[in-house]
Amino acid sequence: MKPSFEKLSRPVSPQLDDILGIPFPVLDDGFVRVIDYMGNDSSVVQAARVSYGAGTKKVSEDRGLIRYLLRNFHTTPFEMCTIKFHLRVPMDAWRQWIRHRTASVNEYSTRYSLAIDQAVQTGADQWRSQSTDNKQGSGDFLPVATGEKLTAAEQELYQHARTVYRDRIDAGVAREQARKDLPLSTYTEAYWEMDLHNLLHFLALRMDPHAQLEIRRYAEVIGKEIVSKWVPATWEAFMDYRMGQISLSQQDQDLLSLLIAGNHEGAKSWLLERGWIGKNSKLSREGSEFVAKVEKLGIAEPFKGFI
Repeated sequence: MKPSFEKLSRPVSPQLDDILGIPFPVLDDGFVRVIDYMGNDSSVVQAARVSYGAGTKKVSEDRGLIRYLLRNFHTTPFEMCTIKFHLRVPMDAWRQWIRHRTASVNEYSTRYSLAIDQAVQTGADQWRSQSTDNKQGSGDFLPVATGEKLTAAEQELYQHARTVYRDRIDAGVAREQARKDLPLSTYTEAYWEMDLHNLLHFLALRMDPHAQLEIRRYAEVIGKEIVSKWVPATWEAFMDYRMGQISLSQQDQDLLSLLIAGNHEGAKSWLLERGWIGKNSKLSREGSEFVAKVEKLGIAEPFKGFI
């Protein structure tokens, strides 16, 4: 018996349609805007239910199914939705962005066109110190008096770099060579298309407090201003199960069991054997991450002075 098919209408997201093409400002001269998209929450549900085959029943209502899928890492249905952005982003943040190799990308070319005449300006109160416990992260903000000197030097450096670039262009130097000394603060633009599953992975990494502040600002706009309107049920589940989750490894569970049981001697031996704590009582990175987890759970108080 041949299957019968009904005429379909394209799944749409009215809230996303309302902001289609509208730029959301980020940093001082950057932006994110949606160019096009395919699918919505119902597309995720449709893709999930087709795997049940003919004659099966709906296992739950749409929101519940989406939450089940995301909670249990059934990611394929989320790949049925895609979205295309137009971005203006500083090159230093773009270096991190482009490492997410699951997107289709077409970037503004400074071989064909003149470089964008804008760069990120850092306010005197926005200079960050190097983190003492994370080699690739930031610490606290530097004093404004120090920042004022750094900002003045930044502006001088950028203006000089732009003057050198323009002089090369005016002298007839090829654009692909003239650009080589532009600072990483220079803005670039790109079209960036990605499916929903991989976009959520990008957001989980780049909205995290440990991500570089500049790219985090973009991720927050994409997530809170765009994805939340496009697929609200998926966004709700993502915030509950991905951004709000705490992952406990087998080692975390073993140590936590010892501590909850009050077996502090056993826990101390466990820590020493695995190198989570040294003879100087300094915690390793794994040990520090464990402490952060139990603090988030609100159960660190019984262990104070021990870990």
